[in-house]
Amino acid sequence: MWESESESVAEREYGNGVLSSSKHGVKTDGFEQRGRDWYVATDIPSDLLVQVGDVCFHLHKYPLLARSGKMNRIIYETRDPDMSKVVLDDIPGEAEAFELAAKFCYGVAVDLTAANISGLRCGAEYLEMTEDLEEGNLIFKTEAFLSYVVLSSWRDSIVVLKSCEKLSPWAENLQIVRRCSESIAWKACANPKGIRWAYTGKHQSVSSPKWNERNESSPSRGQQQVPPDWWFEDASILRIDHFVRVITAIKVKGMRFELIGAAIMHYASKWLPGLISEDGFVVGDEGSHSSNSNTSSSGAASWKGGLHMILAGTKEDIPTVQAKDQRMIIESLISIIPPQKDSVSCSFLLRLLRMANMLKVAPALVTELEKRVGMQFEQATLADLLIPNFNKGETMFDVDLVQRLLEHFLVQEQTEGSSPSRQSFSDKHMYDASQRAALAGPNAKMRVSRLVDSYLTEVSRDRNLSLTKFQVLAEALPESARTCDDGLYRAIDSYLKAHPTLSEHERKRLCRVMDCQKLSIDACMHAAQNERLPLRVVVQVLFSEQVKISNALSNTTLKEAAGESQFQPMVSNRKSLLEGTPQSFQEGWATAKKDINTLKFELETVKAKYAELQNDMDTLQRQFEKMSKQKQGSAWTSGWKKLGKLTKMTHIENHEIGSQLPTTAADQQTKKTPRRWRNSIS
Repeated sequence: MWESESESVAEREYGNGVLSSSKHGVKTDGFEQRGRDWYVATDIPSDLLVQVGDVCFHLHKYPLLARSGKMNRIIYETRDPDMSKVVLDDIPGEAEAFELAAKFCYGVAVDLTAANISGLRCGAEYLEMTEDLEEGNLIFKTEAFLSYVVLSSWRDSIVVLKSCEKLSPWAENLQIVRRCSESIAWKACANPKGIRWAYTGKHQSVSSPKWNERNESSPSRGQQQVPPDWWFEDASILRIDHFVRVITAIKVKGMRFELIGAAIMHYASKWLPGLISEDGFVVGDEGSHSSNSNTSSSGAASWKGGLHMILAGTKEDIPTVQAKDQRMIIESLISIIPPQKDSVSCSFLLRLLRMANMLKVAPALVTELEKRVGMQFEQATLADLLIPNFNKGETMFDVDLVQRLLEHFLVQEQTEGSSPSRQSFSDKHMYDASQRAALAGPNAKMRVSRLVDSYLTEVSRDRNLSLTKFQVLAEALPESARTCDDGLYRAIDSYLKAHPTLSEHERKRLCRVMDCQKLSIDACMHAAQNERLPLRVVVQVLFSEQVKISNALSNTTLKEAAGESQFQPMVSNRKSLLEGTPQSFQEGWATAKKDINTLKFELETVKAKYAELQNDMDTLQRQFEKMSKQKQGSAWTSGWKKLGKLTKMTHIENHEIGSQLPTTAADQQTKKTPRRWRNSIS
């Protein structure tokens, strides 16, 4: 725990925290308790009965009147000298504080500790035990103990602030809460080099830090480095309003915002440990920053407080008082989250948003929380986005909420994109190497597009989800955010499965949100055989795939023509690409290649048949033209022409045949005979 050298000085001045009054009118050996009543151990009979709650104190008037202004007024203003009973039901600190004050009035030694000092200080103020009645009265001495002992100690400041929970508004008016909060904030923000760890052997303070700035040459300093979250566990035992005061004071003193956010998440994990899981059981806040297990203080070791949520599914099952307390905690935590991006994780914000919607937190704070989620939306996970819809009769999950978160993200992206420089806190030390590597890959919009597609696939199984809501959420992102529409196709197919009664027009409208040219080969093969898709969409898928194949073949041809040196790397890259792809994808690609070759062969066959038909058609066209010309002459002329043509052809044939045979006298005689016939006729 925090300690200082001034503590020992203060203990010497105030008798090691033991108060005693040198002047008292009734000599006594102390107080005796009999059942619920307290009696003064003296021979003088008591003449005043003071009742505090259900506890009675049998006292004497003179010691109380000498040091308490309130008791003077109560007794003398009633103008009843024989008054023997006073009821003090509204005294802060109740019977315990009055007991200590009464002992002080009688001169009995009182042990001042961090556990009783706040109640005794408020009780002294209530009883008006000021310096006007007696020098060194109870107000002065309790105030000195607070200032010089409590506020110099980390442990005592925590314990006193915790004890102030039952002393409102007295502790607030006396500035006890403010002073303890500032003391805690000052020590939490102090340079870690001024802290050393003391091992006392006790479990409660195994690693309790001691404050000792003056002893710079302490040999124990440097043996163990102080973790930055050493104060989380002690601060988390405070009530929410006091925790807010401490965090506010820490902000003023300039602590790093990521540490403040981690402290808030640690506090929420302790006071709001439960979230609704799918089966209705409580799930711990695994995403919160856990502090070092050795940082629990002795003041917090016996603390067993906390508001534990045990939820069975609906907000009506939560007790009213418990829900009210949790609502106040959530509203307070939202108001103190640092405004910087990445001060808390997106997963924590979404879990907080889930509980805020369930507990009906103020709408203005819910809107503020939604904007904070939009700033870090690319860090969200699908499980965090599946927030139940607490409005009966609607969808199972709150799709409208995700739509608003996406709109906030797009607005934030547009705002940050217009700025010349953008540096995410993920480049700093808050996230580990794996998170930095994940965030350094594709840009935020691409990560969000994959997240939205996964969310659409999940919520599309809900039959109450309207087509309009699905379409609006799918089209909310710009086209450049998606390089591949496989996730969107999967969501569309899932929606078609869950809504088999959609009309053809509605199916076309649903598929309009998808770009067939952005589908992978696997998705195209599935879509080509998907009977749920409209025929027009299937044709578009096949056409886009044919275009891709043609482009790929043309590119391959160009690369082959470029030379062997450029071809070899392509083959190796293709081989490595095929080795890295799943077996099912390779088999599907082989089948697709066979189908493509078959289609190409059939296409060549059709082209050949078409060419033959074209030649036949040309021939018929020429014959038709010839026949048309022949019909222009008379039938007699055409008949003589045919006969002359036939005679000429016969003569030529005979001549050719005769020239090939041997010439004889008989043949020559035979040839001469027709000539004589022709001459005679002529």
